Amino acid sequence: LVDFAKEKKIKFVAANIPRRFASQVYKQGFEALNALTPQEKTWIAPLPIAYDATLPGYVAMLEMSGGHGGDNLPKAQAVKDATMGYFIAQNLVAGSVFIHYNGTYHSDNYEGINWYLKKLKPQVKIVTIAAVSQKDLDKLEAEHLNKADFIIVVDEDMTKTR
Repeated sequence: LVDFAKEKKIKFVAANIPRRFASQVYKQGFEALNALTPQEKTWIAPLPIAYDATLPGYVAMLEMSGGHGGDNLPKAQAVKDATMGYFIAQNLVAGSVFIHYNGTYHSDNYEGINWYLKKLKPQVKIVTIAAVSQKDLDKLEAEHLNKADFIIVVDEDMTKTR
């Protein structure tokens, strides 16, 4: 994507939080971000990070982890979502389309990045696309209903890469 943007002279925004900062939140909570230098703080969403532990995606993350990572696991996810939402908001241009590529967990069910972006820019129109895998390609499974505006369904046996 970076090479394509360079070739076509398209603005490209790096919206992710540096991985080590999210790792610090996972280990020590949001408080770890207070120790960042002033310059490092420019690479993340402004502090304090808003956080709603009752959002279904963060609740599900805690349940899926079986308690490993404690309360800081969804906080690490939230600081990623908040930072991406913040940098999207900072780079929106009225009357233009902003395309953001992210893993689906960051925008499933209109949560994650969307929640933070709507807090910053309540009037922004967001359209999401999710990719899901399932055995039956003819009927969307209930767990995927309303996950996104557009849902791409692929065979569960399809080769996946990371």
